[in-house]
Amino acid sequence: MTDLYTLISTGLIWKNIVMILVGLGLVYLAVKKNYEPLILLPIGITAVLVNIPGTGLTDPPSGFLYLVYHYLIETEVVPLLIFLGLGAMTDFGPVIADPKSLLLGASAQIGVFVAMLTALLLGFNTREAASIGIIGGADGPTTIYLTVKLAPHLLAATAVAAYSYMSLVPLIQPPVIKALTSREERRIRMKQLRPVSKKEKIIYPVAAMIIVGFLVPSAAPLIGMIMIGNLFRESGVVERLRKAASEELMNIVTIFLGVGVGSTMVADKFLTLQTLLVLGLGVVAFASATAGGVLFAKLMNLFVKEKINPMIGAAGVSAVPMSARVVQKLALEEDPENYLLMHAMGPNVAGVIGTAVAAGVFLSLLGG
Repeated sequence: MTDLYTLISTGLIWKNIVMILVGLGLVYLAVKKNYEPLILLPIGITAVLVNIPGTGLTDPPSGFLYLVYHYLIETEVVPLLIFLGLGAMTDFGPVIADPKSLLLGASAQIGVFVAMLTALLLGFNTREAASIGIIGGADGPTTIYLTVKLAPHLLAATAVAAYSYMSLVPLIQPPVIKALTSREERRIRMKQLRPVSKKEKIIYPVAAMIIVGFLVPSAAPLIGMIMIGNLFRESGVVERLRKAASEELMNIVTIFLGVGVGSTMVADKFLTLQTLLVLGLGVVAFASATAGGVLFAKLMNLFVKEKINPMIGAAGVSAVPMSARVVQKLALEEDPENYLLMHAMGPNVAGVIGTAVAAGVFLSLLGG
C-alpha cells in the first residue's frame, strides 16, 4: 500500500481532492438538475470512491472495480448489452414511415467528423481523434464502445463528455437551430406520418441487420444487438424477453456501465490537459452535429415538393428522445398547433444507426 508521505510528495493528495469534488459535482448534476441521473450518478459517486487513496479497488488483478472494468467494459460486454436494451425500447416506426429521415440522421454525423478533424488539429492522434469525434453522435454506449477499442486512456473523458452534453441538449441545440433557421422555416407544418404495419416493423430490424452487416461488418455488433432487441419488441411473441432486455437487464448493465466508467476517473489519469480538450471538443461535436442536420434539411427542401421543417434535422443527434422533444418545444413556441414530435423521432432513432455505422467505419479504417 502506498504510504501517505509518497502520496503527498507526488501531489496526488490534492489531485484526489479535486477529483472527489468533480465526482460530487456530477452527483449534484444528477440529483439536483436531473442531468442523465441513471449514468452520471453512478459515475460521479464511483469517481469519489476511487480517489480515496489506498482502497485498492482499481488495483489488478483482484480489485473489484478493476474486475468490473476489465471483464465488462473493456471486453465491450456492457455497451453491447446496452444496445440490446435500447433496441427493445425503440420504435423504428417513424423511420419506416418516412425513409428520408435516415438521410437526416446520417447528416447529423457531420458533427462526428468536424470534432475529429478539430481534435487532429489540436494534436491528438487519429485513434484518439476518432474516439473524441464520436461524441458528436450523442450516443453514450457507442462512444464507450469505440473509445475502449481505439483510445481506452480517454474513456473517462469521452464518456463524461458524451453523457454530460446529452443532458445539456436542451441548452446546446436551441441557439444553433434558431441561428440557422428563419421563423417561417420553424413554422413549416408537415403531413401526418402514415401508419406502419406490424409486418414492416418485423422486417425492418432483420433487413437493417443484414444490410449494415454486409456493408460495414465492424458495425455489426452494435447494429446487430439493437436490432435483436427491436425484434423482441416488434415480434410480439417474446414479451418476457422484451421486458427483461428493456428493464431488468438494462438497469443492471447501466449500473455496471456507470461504475466501470467512474472507476477510470482516477486523479493521475483524468486531471490532464487532454481531458479539458476532450470536454471542450464535446461541445464542438454536439453543436456541429445539430448544425449539420439542420443545414441538410434545408438543402433537401430545394429538391422536395413537400417541405421539411429543417428543425427536425437537429434531432438526427441521437440523444433519444431528448433532441426530438427539443424540436417539438421549439415548434410549439412558433406555432401552438404544429406537432413535429413524431417527424423528429425519425431522424432521432436514425441517428442511433448513423452513429453506430460511423463507429464501424472508424474501426474498419483504424483497427480495434
